[in-house]
Amino acid sequence: MQIGPHLLRNNVFVAPMAGVTDRPFRQLCKELGAGYAVSEMAASNPRLWATEKSSRRTDHTGEMEPKAVQIAGADPKDLADCARFNVERGAQIIDINMGCPVKKVCNAWCGSALLQDEELVKRIVDAVVGAVDVPVTLKFRTGWDRENKNALQIARIAEDAGIAMLTLHGRTRADGYKGDAEYDTIAAVKKSVSIPVVANGDITTPEKAKFVLDYTGADAVMVGRAAQGRPWIFREIDHYLRTGKHLPSPYVDEVRALMDEHLRAHYAFYGDYLGVRTARKHIGWYVRDLQGGEEFRQRMNLLESTEEQLLAVDQFFESQWSYGERLQYCLAEDMQAA
Repeated sequence: MQIGPHLLRNNVFVAPMAGVTDRPFRQLCKELGAGYAVSEMAASNPRLWATEKSSRRTDHTGEMEPKAVQIAGADPKDLADCARFNVERGAQIIDINMGCPVKKVCNAWCGSALLQDEELVKRIVDAVVGAVDVPVTLKFRTGWDRENKNALQIARIAEDAGIAMLTLHGRTRADGYKGDAEYDTIAAVKKSVSIPVVANGDITTPEKAKFVLDYTGADAVMVGRAAQGRPWIFREIDHYLRTGKHLPSPYVDEVRALMDEHLRAHYAFYGDYLGVRTARKHIGWYVRDLQGGEEFRQRMNLLESTEEQLLAVDQFFESQWSYGERLQYCLAEDMQAA
C-alpha cells in the first residue's frame, strides 16, 4: 500500500476522529500495528491556525512517518493556504475532510455538506492539489442523503484533480453514524477509479475487515470507533489478514503498561490539568466490557490529579489478574447475563 512516495507497512489505517486521534493516540496505534494515521481535522480559517487547539491538532513531533494532516473548510483559497501552512510545518500528506457529518461542521458548509455542491468540490480539490508538492487525499461519504448519493461523481472529480487516495465511509451525511454502513457504493467507486480506495465504516473485527476488503476490492480499511480503548485492534486485523488466524487477547500486564505509557504521553501533551480531564474518555473506553469497568469509570471520573489517575488505572488492571493473565472482554457481559 502506497500513498505517493510513502510505502506503508500494511493496509490497516486509523481514522481521523475529533477529540480522539491526537498525537499520543496516533503514535500508540502505529506502535500497535496501524499502517497509517491521520490527524484530527484542522480548520482552514487562517484566524484559527495559531490557536492552542489547532496547533495541538497538527503537532506531529516525534511521530512515526508519514505525517498526515486533515484539513476542513469550504473556501478553496483558505484550504489551499492551510495545506501550504501545514506542509511547511512538516505534514507529508494532506487529507481533505468531506466526510464529517456533525451538524456544526455541516452548518458551516464544511465536511460532508460539501457533497451537495460538486462544482465547489472540484474547485477545492484543484486548489489544494495545486498548492502543495505532497500527496493530497480525500475522505468523503456516499452522498448527502440516500436519495442523493454522488460518490461516483465525487471520486471521478477527485481523481481528475490529482487526488492520491480516496477514503469512503459507507454512509451518507444524513445517516450520521446510525444503522449499518453499506459497501456496495465503495465497491462501485473502487471499480470506477485507478487510485487507491480505502473502505471505512463499521470495521470492528478482523473478520469484518477481511469481508469488507474482499467485498469491495478496496486497497485498505480504516478503523475508527472500534479502536477507542483497543488500539491493538490494528495488529489483530493485520495478523488475521496475513495469516487467517486470530491473535489472543492481550496480556493484562501488557495493557497495564500500555495504559501507563499512553496516559503519561497524554499528560505531557496536554498538561496536567487538561490532561487528566481529556484522559477520562480514553480510560473509560479501555475498561468498558471488563468486569468492574463501569463502576471504576464512575469513580475515576472524580479524580483530579495525574498521580491519582495513574494509580487508579494501575490498580484496576491489577484486579483483572483475578480473571486470568489475558483480558477477558466478554466476562462482564456473561456475568450480567447470569
